[in-house]
Amino acid sequence: MKLNEHYFELTESYLFSDIARRVKAFAAAHPDQKIIRMGIGDVTRPLPPAVTAALEGAAREMGQRETFRGYGPEQGYPFLREAVAAYYQSHSTVVSPEEIFIGDGAKSDLGNILDLFSPACTVLIPDPVYPVYVDTNVMAGRRIVYLNASGQNGFLPLPDPRVKADILYICSPNNPTGAAYDRQGLQAFVDYARENGALILYDAAYEAFITDPALPRSIYEIEGARQCAIEFCSLSKTAGFTGLRCGYTVVPQELVFEGHSLRAMWLRRQTTKFNGVSYPVQRAAAVALSEEGRRASEENISYYRENARLLMQALDKRGIFYTGGRHSPYLFMRCENGMGSWQYFDWLLENAGIVGTPGAGFGKNGENYFRLSAFGGREETKEAAERLLNL
Repeated sequence: MKLNEHYFELTESYLFSDIARRVKAFAAAHPDQKIIRMGIGDVTRPLPPAVTAALEGAAREMGQRETFRGYGPEQGYPFLREAVAAYYQSHSTVVSPEEIFIGDGAKSDLGNILDLFSPACTVLIPDPVYPVYVDTNVMAGRRIVYLNASGQNGFLPLPDPRVKADILYICSPNNPTGAAYDRQGLQAFVDYARENGALILYDAAYEAFITDPALPRSIYEIEGARQCAIEFCSLSKTAGFTGLRCGYTVVPQELVFEGHSLRAMWLRRQTTKFNGVSYPVQRAAAVALSEEGRRASEENISYYRENARLLMQALDKRGIFYTGGRHSPYLFMRCENGMGSWQYFDWLLENAGIVGTPGAGFGKNGENYFRLSAFGGREETKEAAERLLNL
């Protein structure tokens, strides 16, 4: 028996353990200091009442002989796939229920989709980056090429025609930078993919935060994307499902590589390795995507947007460069006075009692940047903004 040697090529992630250690030491030395945590990437608002009512109702169904359900369809119940298709239609994007696959979150499918592709593929990944893109390809031994995102390009780099890749990752609005591509930017990636016979893996987990109609909420708003892109989305941030786990992946019928349908391959993979999302969660997800559910979820998203506005206002007054905030729950700010990410982490904790996430934890291009999250409570966010202004 031999182990997968590529696991030993993974970089050990000390990011959040280092943060916890430093905060613990600071709290012990300053027991009277209130610490405001702005590094959280998880939602904090409760689920809408209509969603919890659907959960309760579906759970009761499971306790009755007449309505009990066992294994469901691996692709997801038709009622939820139709609800997802209707959700796309609500922002003028046509996706067939047959192209929609229900999963337990975008993160899982972003990793599992790689079962379809050869380890010989070259992968193009932006830096700074959400770590799952990198680690899942390292595990498979794929060659990774990095696309440099920086303050100079607004953390919205475009593909270089001189660099050849088979798989491209795009996250828009982006985690960690909060930057969102416009139509021209995404068209450049679609054109590159079609010219090079490449595939785009498009992470749309934060699409619900977009308010500007000039910014696409789906890659399928871009001409030609159905021939070269798979889209992943989640109800985690859209409807607060981080604790319930439900998302969806769209694999268009037109995606054919080497004479094989990727939709058919993904269906075969899912029927072999996945037994589907639980019935109560799918019922709750369908309600979350209904008109009533979307109105309730929008209230929570608006709450986080207002938190982001308060933080943006403080950074603007201090004259600090940042991306994100307007169409994202994250603000990626340049560290003041040329400090490094960890140096700024310690300085901000010591002088303002604020905890964020050092940008260096997301890649080498994140050095000298710092991520703040708008997922906290309103009063804490207001206090954090005041502390930033009074530094």
